[in-house]
Amino acid sequence: MVLSMTAFARKQGNCGRGVLVWEIRSVNHRYLEPGIRLPDVLRSLEPAIRDSLRKHIARGKVDCQLRLETSDALSSALQINEEVVVRLNEASGQILSLTGGGPALTVMEILKWPGVLSESEAVPEDLEEKALSLFNEALSDLIETRRREGHELHGFISKRIDAVREIVKTVRVRMPEILARQQQVLRDRLAELKIELDPARLEQEIVIYAQKCDIDEELDRLETHLNEVERVLRLAEPSGRRLDFLMQELNREANTLSSKSIVAETTLNAVDLKVLIEQMREQIQNIE
Repeated sequence: MVLSMTAFARKQGNCGRGVLVWEIRSVNHRYLEPGIRLPDVLRSLEPAIRDSLRKHIARGKVDCQLRLETSDALSSALQINEEVVVRLNEASGQILSLTGGGPALTVMEILKWPGVLSESEAVPEDLEEKALSLFNEALSDLIETRRREGHELHGFISKRIDAVREIVKTVRVRMPEILARQQQVLRDRLAELKIELDPARLEQEIVIYAQKCDIDEELDRLETHLNEVERVLRLAEPSGRRLDFLMQELNREANTLSSKSIVAETTLNAVDLKVLIEQMREQIQNIE
């Protein structure tokens, strides 16, 4: 089964403090690279989210963002931790005494100090549970999107495979005729130049020429690689890396075919092959 690495999912749900909104984006990447952004009150969910991503996604850069949207951002009263303020002020006074003076802490600097301010409204006990459940729903949507796009990629690649097979078939059928025609051209040129060669030597040179131009092995390997691509596309496991390697092998055979070309017709066939292989390779970059 082919899965795309490119997808997006969004889920939101009500909670006691407002609305939870999950957004998950994934793009192609060589490995799994999760990026997780959470509100401070839900930071403890990160290990569970990472574990869930590892279980369901093999490759891709996956950005997960959770927002906690409240109807009134100032609805919760702020409480000042007086003990922290007193200790902070005492520490500041001792430092000023030791250093011989300097600017004292401002009110804003004190307010920014960790632990000085806190919201009086308690975090709902089931907030983490709701956030994690909503994440799992968003992740399921993301995976389904990756599956749908993967199905489209499978169809795109299959069409290119059929086109490559057609070119291979055409070249294989035409090659004997091309070789025979080129051999006759060689004989005609020798006749025009009035060069007399021993018939046995002439036939030997023609055989050597034909061997140098023989592309049966390349055509056989192209078909073998195409069969392997189709097999890998049917696998249930992630197959993007293996497919990328097979594209390299296909391109190698197309280049050899081009280098052995003796007429413009097979040169154009080799160019068409490389175009189709490159189109497949570009799409395979998005396969998990």
